[in-house]
Amino acid sequence: MRVARIHQHGGAEVLVSEDVPEPKIKGNQVLVRVRACALNHLDLFVRTGIPGMKFAMPHVLGSDIAGEIVEVGDLCERVKPGWRVLLSPGLSCRQCEQCLSGNDNLCRRYTLFGYGVDGGNAELLAAPEYGAIPIPDELSFEEAAAVPLVFLTAWHMLLTRARLQPGEDVLVLAASSGVGSAAIQIAKMFQCRVIATAGGDEKLGKARGLGADHAIDHYRQDISAEVKRITGKRGVDVVVEHVGAATWPKSLESLAPSGRLVTCGATTGFDARVDLRYLFSKQWSLLGSFMGTMGELHQVLKFVFRGQLKAVVDRVYPLSEIRAAHERVERKEQFGKVLVRL
Repeated sequence: MRVARIHQHGGAEVLVSEDVPEPKIKGNQVLVRVRACALNHLDLFVRTGIPGMKFAMPHVLGSDIAGEIVEVGDLCERVKPGWRVLLSPGLSCRQCEQCLSGNDNLCRRYTLFGYGVDGGNAELLAAPEYGAIPIPDELSFEEAAAVPLVFLTAWHMLLTRARLQPGEDVLVLAASSGVGSAAIQIAKMFQCRVIATAGGDEKLGKARGLGADHAIDHYRQDISAEVKRITGKRGVDVVVEHVGAATWPKSLESLAPSGRLVTCGATTGFDARVDLRYLFSKQWSLLGSFMGTMGELHQVLKFVFRGQLKAVVDRVYPLSEIRAAHERVERKEQFGKVLVRL
């Protein structure tokens, strides 16, 4: 089978297309013919190298995967050959206290396709049966692959960690990102007023098209000043932050008293500072968030499968052009998800 993988860390040039043996499945695994795989910033981080982390080489990237079931192991009872499925990007032991309590994203062995194990930039992939979720016929493989990681992350951030309430004011950083485009839609589904940031008129227009009530150009406008103007100096109830050091000060300044900032990333750097005087006097909550549970994935997929939440597909490349796909994300040219088709 054909795969795109890395043998060393570096730029997009380290991605190579190769022929490798087909995977063999075990009793509780399924064999998936991958039809589409979406990129995430995680792919770029792993490709370039994460300080303190070691990855077995060669390594196949790709966490968001959709395709067809080719074969099932002899211990599988639920999934059948021929099913069109997406795969849960997260993998856990399914046996520890956290997993059995429904908190599988807190499992000590929790990992992701394309991170701790080989991912979906391959024609065939072995996956655990529990992670295979049937998709509706009307949902394309590209749309299905654009959903899992970012919608699960945004749902966990807003509903579980920030405990979003209907009608609240929400600031979503970087609307053109996968998490940003998902968060706008989820917040609007709960009748919230959404303020989104993006760079340039085209992306600002697309953010409004997803439902953002107000859009701020984070390159030309002062985020917190605009938020205060829009909210009558009050600030927002929830900030969805995943950009990191570049936006952190303005994200904090945008919070209303008793506001909650929830973050799932640090794309522009992790060395963020907090003035404790504001933290306690304004009674802010600063919340970390990582992925989400299998139960939450099934929750958010209900709305995707009903058409109430929609995948935002930016561009689809053939696997042979995966370097160009990585470069598009690195240049921040996309709005929504960039995918490779197999």
